[in-house]
Amino acid sequence: MAHREVERKVRVPEDFALPPLGGIAHGVSDAVVGVPVTLVAAYYDTPDLRLLRWGVSLRRREGGLDEGWHLKLPASGQGVLVRDELALPLGAGSAGSVPPEMADLVRALVREAPLVPVVTIRTRRAPCALLDGEGLAVAEVVDDRVEIVQDGAVVAAFREIEVEALGEQTGRAPRVLAAVVAALVARGGVSESGSKVAEALAPGGVAAPDVVVPPWPRAQDPAGETIRCILATNVRALLLADVAVRRDLPDSVHQMRVAARTLRSALRTFARLLDDAWATDLRTELAWAADAMGTARDAEVFLGRLETHADQLLPDDREHAVRVVDAWLRDRLVAARGAALFALRSDRYLRLLTDLVEAARAPRFVGAAGAPAAAVFPDLVQGASRRLIRAVEQLTVGSPPAGWHRARILAKRARYAAEATAPVLGEPVHRRGAALERVTELLGDLHDAVVARQMLRELASWPETDGLTGYALGLLDGIEAEREREEKAAFAVVWPKVHRVLDKHPLR
Repeated sequence: MAHREVERKVRVPEDFALPPLGGIAHGVSDAVVGVPVTLVAAYYDTPDLRLLRWGVSLRRREGGLDEGWHLKLPASGQGVLVRDELALPLGAGSAGSVPPEMADLVRALVREAPLVPVVTIRTRRAPCALLDGEGLAVAEVVDDRVEIVQDGAVVAAFREIEVEALGEQTGRAPRVLAAVVAALVARGGVSESGSKVAEALAPGGVAAPDVVVPPWPRAQDPAGETIRCILATNVRALLLADVAVRRDLPDSVHQMRVAARTLRSALRTFARLLDDAWATDLRTELAWAADAMGTARDAEVFLGRLETHADQLLPDDREHAVRVVDAWLRDRLVAARGAALFALRSDRYLRLLTDLVEAARAPRFVGAAGAPAAAVFPDLVQGASRRLIRAVEQLTVGSPPAGWHRARILAKRARYAAEATAPVLGEPVHRRGAALERVTELLGDLHDAVVARQMLRELASWPETDGLTGYALGLLDGIEAEREREEKAAFAVVWPKVHRVLDKHPLR
């Protein structure tokens, strides 16, 4: 079970007196005091606190209505006190043994390190529910007296008041939570952003996570510093996307594949500045990981694509087409997701994650990596563009799909090279990347149309496909064929403009 936790915290003195809470904010009519409870939570982490450093907490808590195992993960872009909380009952894992389901979710963050008990927190909690005019709970205020226990002894204690949005009333949460915090601060409280476990384990401040993106360098700084930024940015994105994939969140497979592709492109673009064997090995393993995600991603994309295009058919034809397409692709999606998760749980993938974290920390540079970026990168970016130009020059409307697919791959490499170096090389490279974005979109749509037609032919060739279904699949194939022609025509219009951009803006 999972839910979005939205809360605020205020540290208060031991003798702090709570203000009246009934009517404290618009929409709050009453405050009902609950039964005090004692909570004992054992927190788990790696010996070097990898979870804490990523802003994640994992605990086994006894006492209270929600006792059990709780995994709290930062909600992307929502602030440090907005987290996704996943819960399992106490029986999911005995004391000292993290439930496998939870250990799996954070595997990318902890990798080979074991999850062990790191601290126990004992809390005497006095709850109070804030109700609206209809008697529905809008938020809960809890007055916590906290003791940090290590080796059976209390090593620190403090008092903290939390206010958390409840149930379906979270639309009112910002003003209710803000009003409570303001009232507490007015009486001498101090607004806090850290968790209890952070206070227990790192009272002086939480250390950085395993992968930190350094500030972007300047054009006159060593080229290797930009490469370091690019690798760190995308390794971090891949690790976080891994957690989302294991949670089966929307678009997570796509985001993970984007991070893997961008890393592979960077390792290829900057190959002459990197140790060849090291970079080649990483590219090979990243290709394997991306391929492991590929079938699941393709099934997601084509399920939506073909169902959308089926809406253009007459109702009877649509019914025949959707029945077979939907059944086949949904079965394929389930199987592909299982295969992808199997790969993510393999020793090979675990080694790749470890190697990527090390690559983000200490890339293996050679050659001119110490030279200024402005002197090194232009040739690399222009080289990627020249390879694309040569490939496009060989294309005609009747070129086989393999030729168009090759142009698509080279366009993505040229685009990634431009986007990777634009923060350092400036506006001319920004323009190049923006122009190439349109090219990759068109060639990507063209590729999807080609693959969709291959899928439809496969379905139509099945012995169990009856005549009416085959006819409906043929109509869908006609729609995809028209899309293929449209994308090629659009590319013919766009490419000369892009070619001029690539030629018009020298990088030196």
